[in-house]
Amino acid sequence: MIDFSKIAVLGSGSWATALVKILCENNAIVGWYMRNEAIHQHLLSEGHNPNYLSGVEFNTQQLDMYTNLDDVVAQYDVLVVAIPSFYIDSSLELLTESLKDKVVFSAVKGIVPEQKALVGHYLTEKYGVPEKHLGVITGPCHAEEVALERLSYLTVASANLAIAKEMKAKLDCTYIRTVVSDDVVGAEYAATLKNVYAIAVGMAHGLGYGDNFISVLISCAMREMKRFTKRVNKKKRNINKSAYLGDLLVTAYSVFSRNRMLGNMIGKGYTVKAALMEMTMIAEGYHGAKTAYELVADQEEKFPILHCVFQVLYENASAKRKMKALSQLLN
Repeated sequence: MIDFSKIAVLGSGSWATALVKILCENNAIVGWYMRNEAIHQHLLSEGHNPNYLSGVEFNTQQLDMYTNLDDVVAQYDVLVVAIPSFYIDSSLELLTESLKDKVVFSAVKGIVPEQKALVGHYLTEKYGVPEKHLGVITGPCHAEEVALERLSYLTVASANLAIAKEMKAKLDCTYIRTVVSDDVVGAEYAATLKNVYAIAVGMAHGLGYGDNFISVLISCAMREMKRFTKRVNKKKRNINKSAYLGDLLVTAYSVFSRNRMLGNMIGKGYTVKAALMEMTMIAEGYHGAKTAYELVADQEEKFPILHCVFQVLYENASAKRKMKALSQLLN
């Protein structure tokens, strides 16, 4: 029997920190795993994460913190994975405890690059997590606004609506509103693609394109997302719901969006390498663009924005020239 009162977050970045804050609203104790011993010690002594959302003050009596992955998995029934997609494979390699009898929710906004797989598929194939025990937590929601307790919205998706509703109950609070969905694949791909499209929006902004053009770019990106999710999974879905359109809008427009920031820097003339080195946080869209592109590489006419971003990021194409060419295709 899964005990939803025994819930832990894996990861120590901004989204992991935000999720721990939310979960502390409805749980007496929240487990928290982080690899970094210095962050662990700082949280114990100072009550906040020194690297991410440092303004969030935790009651350390509510936190059951670990730096050993096996120990936290052994103690907790429900695990929320909030490790950046680029690091998830290497991070979970430390695990020897079984995940087969756990409920696992992915809060990862990207694709596991080594396997070119959605996190849900990866957890099933590599760690044997049953589909009925898998879920996804998506936005639209920026960690920075959670830290400020601004009203925010989450979507919890699972093929097993019972566990989705259990997680919803753990997340809902005065500043979080949660809806449930059974579209796991669509939610995971949407969470990946919105980061890629936010890079395109950032490039356009950095190049000096105005709101009129950007509104059309986002509208076309939404249609691309619909075509993409239909191609990889034909499940009927309303692409205008918050897990898809809402998450794209907040990532494309928000000043907190690291993917928009990456694109903006490239548009202003930074090389991709220099822009990535300048950033203090990971832009998931950089890695997501490659995997998503490989799934539709032969269909540039249907996915021109995705192809544009990939070519700029990975083929040294000129952002200025690619955006100009793209502007001739949008309507």
